Amino acid sequence: MKEYCSAAFRNVDDKEFEAMLACRCMRERRYGRGDTIFRSGDRVHEIGVVRSGSVHIENSDLWGNRSILGNIEAGQVFAETYALCGEPMMVDAVAAEESVVLFIDLHVLLNAANYGKTWYPKLLQNLLAISTQKNLVLSQRIFCTTAKTVRGRLLTYLSAQALKNGSNEFAVPFDRQQMADYLNLDRSALSKELCRMRDEGMLVFHKNSFRLIRLGT
Repeated sequence: MKEYCSAAFRNVDDKEFEAMLACRCMRERRYGRGDTIFRSGDRVHEIGVVRSGSVHIENSDLWGNRSILGNIEAGQVFAETYALCGEPMMVDAVAAEESVVLFIDLHVLLNAANYGKTWYPKLLQNLLAISTQKNLVLSQRIFCTTAKTVRGRLLTYLSAQALKNGSNEFAVPFDRQQMADYLNLDRSALSKELCRMRDEGMLVFHKNSFRLIRLGT
């Protein structure tokens, strides 16, 4: 059970987890960087739990323009909303690096035959908590892309990362192109603005590591 540490299994004990496994509702699969796990338009009945690596939730238009909506790290869950509501996916789930994903079939687990199982209400509560947290994450991205300037978006995003990590020194889960996609910016414009902010003494960075500097301190 410990090897499956995830919010999806919070408060589920080993005996309950074994009972869930006995339903034959779980499978694992390994993906290479850039592999598509779920595609826009898919109707899914499984949620994905990232065992290792990370997954990007992306939106691409017909002309190939891409936006990264979120980053799903090890232990986190994706596609739960689509698996629960049965609507076609409006996004792609793509492996951001070599990753292992555990798939959980909600059609099997949430079948009426399992209503009386002790793990059933725990799973529902966990899925509700996960969905609520995802709403907060999506709201944060909206805040980051609302600013009209490149600097405004960077300041919002980097400030949020500092708050999340509890430190002015942190690493972000994106490379430059991915950060540009997340913030809906041109990569060259983003890189130029980061360099300006560095030259003005606002921050120091190396690849995806940042240290924010409070002016006047």
